[in-house]
Amino acid sequence: MKKIFKLVLLNLILVSNLLSSKIIVGASPVPHAEIINFIKPDLQKAGYDVKIVEFNDYVIPNYALENDEIHFNFTIGLPYMKEFNREKGTHMVAVAGVHIEPLGVYSKKIKSLNELKNRAKVTIPNDVSTETRALRLLEKAGLLKLDKADAEFVTVLDILENPKNLEIITLEPASVPRSLDDTDIAVINANFALSANLSPKNDSLFLEDKDSPYLNVLIVKEGNENLQSTKDFVKIITSDKVREFIESKYDGSIIPAF
Repeated sequence: MKKIFKLVLLNLILVSNLLSSKIIVGASPVPHAEIINFIKPDLQKAGYDVKIVEFNDYVIPNYALENDEIHFNFTIGLPYMKEFNREKGTHMVAVAGVHIEPLGVYSKKIKSLNELKNRAKVTIPNDVSTETRALRLLEKAGLLKLDKADAEFVTVLDILENPKNLEIITLEPASVPRSLDDTDIAVINANFALSANLSPKNDSLFLEDKDSPYLNVLIVKEGNENLQSTKDFVKIITSDKVREFIESKYDGSIIPAF
């Protein structure tokens, strides 16, 4: 009887260890999932069975993490994470800054912003963090002036001056690249630009500075910051090997943040 009990206990321990070695990562297709695929062999060597779930959305993976459907969320930036927590009551915690995706202005109709005509159509992302970034970028490009210079977040309602009477249209971030055929300029996240075969470095008319504070971060649910799997993941994803991979593969379009 004791032997049977020991065998059952041993099996339970083995199953528990097996489950704890499985990690599910929610990631945007580019560059997030590509980075995870690059480090997957190193995570496997560290004893982890890695599954990647791709998201073309900035909301669903946050709830997936909150509901323990994924263990890591690698889709969004730090300011957006903080605002989402504040608004939705989620418990996301950033454990590593991985990279910066410079926001850029793109067009299929003009070669320079100097060619932009009055009443031109402009599409920008509609999530609160990226809308702020997009409007700040358009302001820096000299196309408009915002009312709340020091505000953490701004919207189109905060436009103080719009000399060209630009028609600014907000869209779901993944849809903005598809609007290029119907708009004069579009402000696009680097990850969605790359997915649309656009090079932030070579194809943008105006690009966010490299010292952007909008870090893309690796996120866990509050309470999981000190798990061994989290520590191992952070160590691997912020290694020199990963920095070299990002610099080589994306040639300045994506910038390492560690």
